[in-house]
Amino acid sequence: MAASALIGASLSLLGSSMNIGQCEAESSKHSNKSYSKSSDASMNDDIKDDLPTYTMAQVSQNNGKGRDKRVWMTYGGNVYDTTDFIPNHPGGSEKILLAAGGPVEPHWHLYRQHFASDLPQKLMEKMLIGYLDPVDQEKVDEDMEKLTDSEDGDPYANEPIRSPLLIVHGDTPMNAEVPAEILEREYITPVSEFYIRHHHPVPMLSEKDVEAFRLEVDLSLLSKGNANKGGDNQKSVAKLSLAQIKSLPKVEVTTTLQCSGNRRSGFNELRGTSGTPWGQGAISTAKWGGARLVDVLMLASEQLADDDGDVPTEPRRESLVGTLQKLQDLIDQYPNLQHLRFESLDGMLASIDIIKALSPFGDVIIAYEMNDEPLSRDHGFPLRVIVPGYAAVRNVKWLSKLELAEEQAEGAWQRGLNYKVLPPSVLDANEVDLDQMPGLGEVSVFSGITSVSRVEENNGDEKRRMVPGETVLVKARGWAWAGGGRKIVRVDLTGNNGKSWANTKLTHGSQQPSGRAWAWVFWESPAVPATVCEDGKSVELSCKGVDSSFNTQPESSDGMWNVRGLANNSWFRLKHRV
Repeated sequence: MAASALIGASLSLLGSSMNIGQCEAESSKHSNKSYSKSSDASMNDDIKDDLPTYTMAQVSQNNGKGRDKRVWMTYGGNVYDTTDFIPNHPGGSEKILLAAGGPVEPHWHLYRQHFASDLPQKLMEKMLIGYLDPVDQEKVDEDMEKLTDSEDGDPYANEPIRSPLLIVHGDTPMNAEVPAEILEREYITPVSEFYIRHHHPVPMLSEKDVEAFRLEVDLSLLSKGNANKGGDNQKSVAKLSLAQIKSLPKVEVTTTLQCSGNRRSGFNELRGTSGTPWGQGAISTAKWGGARLVDVLMLASEQLADDDGDVPTEPRRESLVGTLQKLQDLIDQYPNLQHLRFESLDGMLASIDIIKALSPFGDVIIAYEMNDEPLSRDHGFPLRVIVPGYAAVRNVKWLSKLELAEEQAEGAWQRGLNYKVLPPSVLDANEVDLDQMPGLGEVSVFSGITSVSRVEENNGDEKRRMVPGETVLVKARGWAWAGGGRKIVRVDLTGNNGKSWANTKLTHGSQQPSGRAWAWVFWESPAVPATVCEDGKSVELSCKGVDSSFNTQPESSDGMWNVRGLANNSWFRLKHRV
């Protein structure tokens, strides 16, 4: 089940009056606890005598495939009917259905945020329909003890070592953001301080695994004898080694990646959401090195065209004009070619539109380096697709497969609730058709404030005491970034809630080319008037970025709130003691 499973995605469905955002903030702290016996894990101190007892055989008949399509699950000796909750599962219905008709324990052993607090169990109380036969629960306990005691029982036993500077929201799987004071310390974020957002344990490849690694490239859509016409689909799948990919011309792209839930905590101040309560630090910038995606696709095509199933030592080079003509011919010949799908070693599925994928100016690459070093395990070793200007979730780590396709990828991360921005009024995914709602791709415009300090007065004396309501001068620094390659042209700063605005100076990153401005810019303001808050010690600053299409950030998050807490790009507000 997804890391945030059963956490607040359907407030109306569950009838919960608790502040989900506040509860999740508490539950997000990392925990090493992975399993408790039913005697410890039971969620019902007061047994309800009027509820029936079921055997596991009876539970297994309610796996969503029966006549009435009900979905039951068990946990800690209890039986739950989760049918109505499934569309609201933040990790997608596919994940929660893995436990359909059976115990939840093995799945929560992998997604351990559930053990950080009792919040998931409290939400599940509304779904309780009975109890599991003690004999069957004892069997579940025995199986879990075997799993946890085995050499391979802990899927997180071989996690990478992380920097203690990161703010950790959860470590199984790891989710950690960059502190504000570190964000703008360096324009290129050091690998050790790059934010981390994982859905699963980090894959670990041995030397033999790396030698045997092959990136699958499925070009069957272009094959005249494809599966739809009765041909052999396997003959349209190339398998490329790391050495073959590295033989292609190396290119470098500096781009910013941001988690779609960055600044979710701001939404939680209005109303609770489901997901990690990120501040502004789920964003970082790196220089990625690798091969152009188009070159990799052409290399795969050459391999399939070669009788030996291999590629020439020196792959053919195409001029820009020749490449553009081939891509245009490809799109004209295959109008149904709409998407490029990605698959990861950890099972994640995602996709992007084909125009972005194939455009020579989209700068999509298959990366094997990060900041002039081989990719680290946390950030995608051995291969990661880099899709500049898109939500970070489309920049799939641990890439194992590419596929030209007519439709977007299947799965929770592309089609499910995970990365879809629902209207503010929708608390229950049953109210909308998720298939008709696009997932996050190219993103909007964002900004943040990383430091604020009072401007020294020229009277030679110590700072005088501030009076609430008076105006003082402060200096500030921060960052701004827009998706789609749109250049940041301005960052506006106010110290009085928008009554007046000050211009800021754009510094690092301000000279990026329009249309390919993939990375953030830093900004600074030497003196902005700010109103002293009621405490007589603080000021509140707000900033908003403006991109080259003159998109800007809305003042309030009220009209943007969504149950998953995605894409918060309202004015960034910071109350800071000066």
